[in-house]
Amino acid sequence: MKIRSISIVLCALALGAVSCSKEAPSAGKAAPEQTQAKPAAHAPADVKPGSHEDWCGEHQVPESQCTRCNSDLIPAFKATNDWCAEHGMPESQCLKCNPDLKIVRPPKGS
Repeated sequence: MKIRSISIVLCALALGAVSCSKEAPSAGKAAPEQTQAKPAAHAPADVKPGSHEDWCGEHQVPESQCTRCNSDLIPAFKATNDWCAEHGMPESQCLKCNPDLKIVRPPKGS
């Protein structure tokens, strides 16, 4: 009986030590993912179309041409026959249909 009680206590201590082995972040330290700045997902409304700032970080296309963020743009792409109905985006942006397509963000200062 004594050995069984000692075994239970040792198991409890071992489990407690394992669960407490991770250090909790201190109040003064931020978690690593909080300290890394993420680029803005969307461009401000007043940017010049075609500029470096005109960029949808979420979809990696110019913000002024991002139909996934602004569905009002879809009719213009459809009117020019630049529409991939299968994937629901402009053909000129469809990487699934055009895997070699390179959509490059303009350089800063443009």
